[in-house]
Amino acid sequence: MSDVQTALEASVEHLRQIVDDLDESQYTAQAYPSEWTIAQVMSHIGSGAVIMRHGIEAIIAGNQVPDGFNQSVWDEWNAKAPAVQVADSLVADRALIERVALVPATDRTSFRMSIGPMSLDFDGALGLRLGEHALHTWDIDVSVDPAATVPEQAAGLIVDTISMLVGFAAKSDGTERQLAIHTCDPERDFVLTIGLDRVSLEPSAPSDVADLTIPTEALVRLVYGRLDAAHTPAGLDEAVVATLRPIFPGF
Repeated sequence: MSDVQTALEASVEHLRQIVDDLDESQYTAQAYPSEWTIAQVMSHIGSGAVIMRHGIEAIIAGNQVPDGFNQSVWDEWNAKAPAVQVADSLVADRALIERVALVPATDRTSFRMSIGPMSLDFDGALGLRLGEHALHTWDIDVSVDPAATVPEQAAGLIVDTISMLVGFAAKSDGTERQLAIHTCDPERDFVLTIGLDRVSLEPSAPSDVADLTIPTEALVRLVYGRLDAAHTPAGLDEAVVATLRPIFPGF
């Protein structure tokens, strides 16, 4: 089992534990995204699991996913009552993990999944799901525990592929500059380059003096648009972080 599959399984279990501690009356409370309730975040997780499981099965079978399939899944999940969204999401989440475990090594080797501009191998596809899953789990967790963080196991894997995400999700503020970024738990080093119309975050050798030293999970949340002032770890250079938040509006 790959590290990313292990981390995804851990994230699925982490989400289940969080939800098990919720009262049904909390399902309609606001999650971290201001426009979503906890149940709606769960619906997004659940529908995403159904879509990914179907996509994996189609690729392995050499079939195409029918046009309109994703929208039909979203429509079905959006119509569910909050309690059903939550319960069904846990079932779909587990079903995806169980399906992943059954994919043999030969199919994993030849596997390619296209998502937008990205072409992903098997672990790459699982890594994309891990990022989505871990951050949406945080969206729920932080609504009941303001000190919640993204688990280190997940953050350490997400950050190693985050350059790809930055390339199409970040928005330049028009001021050209470079920043050396050092992360901890686990330790990584990056150069963030903000151009006139493009932003990149690339691994680098350690800098003698980093412009920003930040926990790895906080950098991940920054890139995913989830490092507002109320959820920024103490001790960070707020002046630097404040200039970076608009670069990463989130999704």
